Amino acid sequence: MSNVRSHVSLVAMAWLFTLGVVAHNIEEAILLPAWSATIGRWHAPVGRREFVFAAAVLSLLLLVLAAAALSAGSQSIWAYAFTGYVFTMVANVFVPHVVGTIALRRYVPGTATALLFNLPIGGLFLQQAVAQGFVAWGIIAWAAPVTAVAIVAFIPPLFAIGRWLLAEKRFGAKSAT
Repeated sequence: MSNVRSHVSLVAMAWLFTLGVVAHNIEEAILLPAWSATIGRWHAPVGRREFVFAAAVLSLLLLVLAAAALSAGSQSIWAYAFTGYVFTMVANVFVPHVVGTIALRRYVPGTATALLFNLPIGGLFLQQAVAQGFVAWGIIAWAAPVTAVAIVAFIPPLFAIGRWLLAEKRFGAKSAT
């Protein structure tokens, strides 16, 4: 296995991870809005338009961070921001996906792609980012959790912006309410 690790570049892992997260966000955009309406007190319902907007913005952010990090290189603020995003998505595999699926005894949308892409590629990227000096352990140990909190805090405002921007009445249709 170490031979495989040494032959897969950090750049390739970063882009594979990014593509995996985009696939994950697409899975969630397709399944999560309808699922959220059936889960009751465990998850507030989220509309399709606002969720797709938020997922698109977060996917675009990841693409920009990947390009910036790989362009700016090791130890750059972009390397830490991208690696922090990777950490966030690896943590996201467990909370809410795996824990939610077990606790609810019901599939949480995004679990398959989280386990298939985010966990193995993200975990390998994190390990190799530190091992290859792309980020320093002492900095990423605090920067990654800070990045995770920032991303999680960014989601409700994204939903609100998405609801506002994509409101039916903005497109000339009458609102149902």
